[in-house]
Amino acid sequence: MHNAAGLGDVSRETTERLEIFAGLLKKWTRKINLVAPGTISNLYERHIADSAQIFDLRPEGTRNWVDLGSGGGLPGAVIAILAAEAAPQLRVTCVESDQRKAVFLRAVSRETAVPFTVLTDRIESAQPLEADVLSARALAPLSKLLEFADRHLAEGGTMLFQKGAQHEKECTEAEKNWRFDREVITSCTDPNAVIYKIGALRRA
Repeated sequence: MHNAAGLGDVSRETTERLEIFAGLLKKWTRKINLVAPGTISNLYERHIADSAQIFDLRPEGTRNWVDLGSGGGLPGAVIAILAAEAAPQLRVTCVESDQRKAVFLRAVSRETAVPFTVLTDRIESAQPLEADVLSARALAPLSKLLEFADRHLAEGGTMLFQKGAQHEKECTEAEKNWRFDREVITSCTDPNAVIYKIGALRRA
């Protein structure tokens, strides 16, 4: 049994659910492209711990978490698994337009016995989701993510976007059209990556 490396203090039940998720991710990645095959051997740190680190960045009282372009459930399914025990009032919605990836996400929900919603819709055409927290990992440039947020974030909501080494460049580009408050948090799994905690979004 792998202890959930980098996940801090999680219960045995949560660890077992993450194990089930990791097993499904490995199995399904052979058929559909969920994560880069070269990262499978380091699945926990590269993907699961990397996704889990944003869970504790949610503001107190968060009830509606929406993950955009969830793909292999990173971070959406990981957040739902952590929340099952740590924040049972939290509703998680994974937005994923690719039907096969949506089928995978529903399998994760079923096999881990963790309820979360899978919405097979395009982000830009889905009904506004009024998210308290909006997350995305490796999905789109910041300016595009802010467009999505403008549609789906509740008033006073928070964005948690995971970004790579080019994040400052993306930020400069985004500031041509948007104003926002930004906290930059260094990733605990990659010194070149950051988490953007963004609020107070408005058009420039």
